[in-house]
Amino acid sequence: MLSVRVLGEVGVRLDERDVPLGGPQQRAVLAMLALRAPEVVGVADLVAGVFGAQPPARAVGMVRTYVGQLRKLLDPGRASHAKSEVIVAASGGYRMALSEEALDAAVFARLVESAGEPAASPTDPRVRDALRRALELWHGEPLTGLPGPYAQAQRRRLAEMRAEAAERAAACEVALGQHVRAVPGLTALVAEHPLREGLHELLMLALYRCGRQTDALAAYSSVRRALVDELGVEPGPRLRELHARILDGDPDLLAPAADSPAAPPSPPPAAPVRPRPLLPRRPAGFTGRATELATLDAAVADTGDPSVCAVTGPAGIGKTALVSYWVHRAAERFPDGVLFADLDGFSDAAAPAEPPSVIRDFLLALGTAPDGIPDGPRAAEGLYRSLLHGRRVLVVLDNARSSAQVRPLLPGTTGSATVVTSRNRLSGLVATDCARTLPLERLADQDGVGLLGAVLGRARVGAEPAAAQHLVDLCDGLPLALRLAGARLAGRPGRSLYDAAEELRDERRRLSLLTTEDVDFVSVLRLSLRPLTPHADGLFRQLAHHIGPDIDDTAVAALADCDLETGRTSLEHLVAASLVDQRADGRYALHDLVRLFARSLSSSGSPDALPRLLDHYLCGALAAATAAEPGSQPCCELPDDIRRPLVPFAFADRAEAMRWYGEERRNIMAATAAAAVAGHSDRAWRLGVMLWPLVVQQPRAGWEPTLGHALDAACRVGDPDAESRVRTLLGWVLSDGGRHDEALAQLEHAPRLARLAHDLPGEALALVNLAQAHEQLGERERAVAGFTRAAALVRDAGHPQTEMLTLYHVARHHLLVRRPQEALDHARHALTLAPPDQVAARRAMLLDLCGQALRAMGRPVEARDHFERAHRLADREGYTDLAAEYLARAAEEEAREHTRPAQGSRVRAVRTHGV
Repeated sequence: MLSVRVLGEVGVRLDERDVPLGGPQQRAVLAMLALRAPEVVGVADLVAGVFGAQPPARAVGMVRTYVGQLRKLLDPGRASHAKSEVIVAASGGYRMALSEEALDAAVFARLVESAGEPAASPTDPRVRDALRRALELWHGEPLTGLPGPYAQAQRRRLAEMRAEAAERAAACEVALGQHVRAVPGLTALVAEHPLREGLHELLMLALYRCGRQTDALAAYSSVRRALVDELGVEPGPRLRELHARILDGDPDLLAPAADSPAAPPSPPPAAPVRPRPLLPRRPAGFTGRATELATLDAAVADTGDPSVCAVTGPAGIGKTALVSYWVHRAAERFPDGVLFADLDGFSDAAAPAEPPSVIRDFLLALGTAPDGIPDGPRAAEGLYRSLLHGRRVLVVLDNARSSAQVRPLLPGTTGSATVVTSRNRLSGLVATDCARTLPLERLADQDGVGLLGAVLGRARVGAEPAAAQHLVDLCDGLPLALRLAGARLAGRPGRSLYDAAEELRDERRRLSLLTTEDVDFVSVLRLSLRPLTPHADGLFRQLAHHIGPDIDDTAVAALADCDLETGRTSLEHLVAASLVDQRADGRYALHDLVRLFARSLSSSGSPDALPRLLDHYLCGALAAATAAEPGSQPCCELPDDIRRPLVPFAFADRAEAMRWYGEERRNIMAATAAAAVAGHSDRAWRLGVMLWPLVVQQPRAGWEPTLGHALDAACRVGDPDAESRVRTLLGWVLSDGGRHDEALAQLEHAPRLARLAHDLPGEALALVNLAQAHEQLGERERAVAGFTRAAALVRDAGHPQTEMLTLYHVARHHLLVRRPQEALDHARHALTLAPPDQVAARRAMLLDLCGQALRAMGRPVEARDHFERAHRLADREGYTDLAAEYLARAAEEEAREHTRPAQGSRVRAVRTHGV
């Protein structure tokens, strides 16, 4: 069985399954054939309808291809699709064999026709019911996203038919006394058709009959303003007359009781009646969120106590869409009705809804007569809850600003449930009402791609899977951003997803590209700033200057130039407003699009924010390096004009320092690049050098770009000391990665630069690293000369810690060339140069080297003793990788003792941990 939908996104169901219809142009061909069925549509007409006045050269061939593909999809059982009975070739064109019942637009037209002429009695329930059934066929804008003049003309025609039917249906409800039920639908219709006077007339009358004379007069003011502003005309005579009668309180305008035109007004019901569900609009193209939907199901499953669930998250994350979709699934679980209200907590067009106004609407929906609603808010709350007592009602409160706005609207009775959405965390609601929270995260990758497919069509998205995934990443997995990006593409059917992704890659333009005619992402985000305190607003703008993936509270205090407690308080406001995420480890992060938004506002932030942050990381890195390598010389001195952090760094031991380094590694790398780009060269090169403790442990962790930025900055400063330090470290990283020629290009300059800076230890380190590079290239004589020169320099200059490191490399070289005795002598001498409580890593490395020399000399018992000592020292000081290496060597020696006599062994390659 075949059915075609055009009253929304075009779709086809064949034998109870959805048919993938391909791209927008192919769907436009299908829609044209379906809407004109059973007449023959010429190929020329199809070309003009789909492509317009200037079709591409191959338009005829393209149309025939589209028809061929549609035949395969709609008549899959045919051996030859040219003989399809669904789309038949005839008289230079094609005819679609489609019954009226198979096309939703035809069914809609028939139902509207069955309701009779517009002048038919509006008090006939059969007229109302026929119009309702017709309107239920709609699920969005007709022919959504289809290109071409034919689709555009049909959209206007069908939309006008829908507006007329909706107005007639509303007129029936008002005439039948169902004015309470009519108000929400009429409110939505006048927003959609602000210049349609008949709808405003009905809304004013319905409001007046609900006892809302003030709201009815306000509705007149609104339409008059729109007509004057847009068209330069006053309202028509019918609307002006109705306004005058409402202003006078004309009793003849009051309605009879519902569905009984002749009956006198009935008294307020003694017991609550089941309200007609005030349902939110079901979102089109909803995809994914299976876990979240299950969480909502579970949150309201236990009706032993009043249940409250708060769905929270940042702007554009899809809170309203999730809850609206779920409500349509869950409505049947609440036999006594659904009450929905948009609280306008973050609206650009209205102030947040006041609870008494919402309660009034709920009471009217529950069947309370207007004159039966108490004047006082507390009494109205009491009546509201008493009417819900013993009932199973679902209350949905969308777009709440605060817990205080929500509490008066909670049913508070057994069996009922409340679901709230908000950009704020609503932690007060958790405290007072045991609300369960459901914080929404970005869409999963496959769900983000699925949402793009819902907007653009699965075929178009499926043709470029990599580009679709890239678009999801650029939109940060936020459903609103994805819908906006998809809408932009839908209006440009010839544009590829790859081109769209390339366009969005430009961070300077990304936010401005995420916009449609009436929605843009920046405006949605801007509304989140309104409830913020001035300090929290200022901090948000300062966060734009943070360039790493996350941030801790001490760095926030540095950015904002405030004390730690003030920074934490402002962070709490930003987290509560869903502008900043707080991770489980206590650190904070911004979504990429939110960061770009903050950056667009940062011109009003402090120009000193980035320098303060750089100084914060510099001081932290120096403190961490000192704690990680007690007794070692600093990697470099801090600049004279350094801004000391308001919260001084203090690390209890090496493990704590290295944890901080690990958490901040990517931030410091990013800060180095940002400092170099922003011209803070004296900070940039120091940050690169300060990473030394991490670099020597993870030499292949991608340090080259960061050290490249540091080197550029050092060269700009023109300081030979800075340049020598960076070249020494960068050369060692390149050498360790096997890029020896590139390493030599850096290291050949480093000793001379250190000598110009009168830095003997630095010259020695540069010589050691240069010698290692020569060694790796097989140039052993040059390597020996370099090691020897380095040892002499530091010995004569009286730098014992640097001499230890130099002697380590000299000893390691002797071991490599099978001179274990010389290696042992140099290593043992190095161990005497510093106290046992200093430079633990170097002492452990030297003990291990002694063990390897002793093993090579055939002295396994002594070798194992040195390996075990090296292991204990490394393990105690937190050098876990080194400790594991040394323990393995000790175990190997122990195993050898049990299998054969001690013998000399082949020298094994030793990993260096130099600089």
